[in-house]
Formats: sequence, structure tokens, C-alpha cells
Amino acid sequence: MVHAKELATEMREIPPQQIRAVYDEHIIRVYQAYGHDIADAALAAGTFVSPPFKLDRMTWIKPSFLWMMYRAGWGFKDAGQSRILAIDISRTGFEWALAHSCSSHADPEMSAAEWAALKDRSPVRIQWDPERDIRLQPLPYRAIQIGLSKEAVSLYITDWISNISDVTGLAHTIHKLVDEGDVAGAQSLLPIERPLQPR
Repeated sequence: MVHAKELATEMREIPPQQIRAVYDEHIIRVYQAYGHDIADAALAAGTFVSPPFKLDRMTWIKPSFLWMMYRAGWGFKDAGQSRILAIDISRTGFEWALAHSCSSHADPEMSAAEWAALKDRSPVRIQWDPERDIRLQPLPYRAIQIGLSKEAVSLYITDWISNISDVTGLAHTIHKLVDEGDVAGAQSLLPIERPLQPR
């Protein structure tokens, strides 16, 4: 059992911004939530299929399981986020995305023209939002969200994805345990996300 003092120490050791994920040498797992039409087509094809998946919209991938749960309300928030998908993508693709990204917010020192030019040449957006605990409350450090657009979306669905699995049942089970007060049981089912080591 982790005591409050130990947990506070552990949190202090986590940088304000850090990529944490399920990964190995070849793949990194990210999460997305969709309705039944997109989820069923993606699971059948092993990648996202257009239509119903929209290639012309920015699609956000999230390595943090609990941030995805916060965003989708454990799959109960709305019909468009009722299915939670775990997507294994190549480390090479993930690193390409980071290398071709810009922040989703302009630097205050940038002019409007500079910001517009940066966005135009960056097919990927990076956003850092407060990480969430098992009760989906904000933590003092942040989790990354990665928004893919333009050629990044095409690369994502044609080159990067190696596997898609439906983890909606897992999300519902963890949520039920939390509601029943079995936080330890819920914690034991969480994916083990480690700080991503640069290569």
C-alpha cells in the first residue's frame, strides 16, 4: 500500500511535462474514443477507414489511459465517445509526429503571421493537460495530447498503426470498481505506463 507521504514524493519526482505510455522498442500505445460506426470499421480493418473516419479533421491521440477516461467519461460521456480504442503505433511514427509538431498555443512573443506560418508547416499539434488520477481528478503534472492533421493523418492510418483493440470493457470494469470503492482493485487493472525514454 502506498502511503500519502510516499505518493507525494513520487509526484514531486515527475516532471511537469512527461510522456508516459505503454510501449516497447517498436510500438507505443495511444488511445482514442469514437462511436460504434468508426470503432467497428477500424477493428474490422485494423486501421481507420474513411468513411466513416474523417481524414480532413484533426484527430487527437493520447498515450495516457486515464486522460482518455477523463475525456470520454469512461465511455459514458456521449455516443460519439462510447468505444475506447487502444491503438499500437510505431515508435518511428510517434517520433515523426513529435518532430513535425508545434504547440497548440501560440508563443506570446510570436506575431500573428509567424504563428500562422508555423501552424501551416506543422501537421501535428502538441497540447499538455493535467494528468488524471483514478477518480479523474487533476494531478500536478501533465499528460500529452497529440493532434494529427494533413499528411500526419494519412501516415497514421496507412503506415503507423499495427494493431487496434477495443478496451471499452476494461474501462467500464475499472469505472465500476471505483464507484464501488475498490480503488486498489481498479488501480491493479490500469495499463502500466512508463516514462518514455528517448532513443
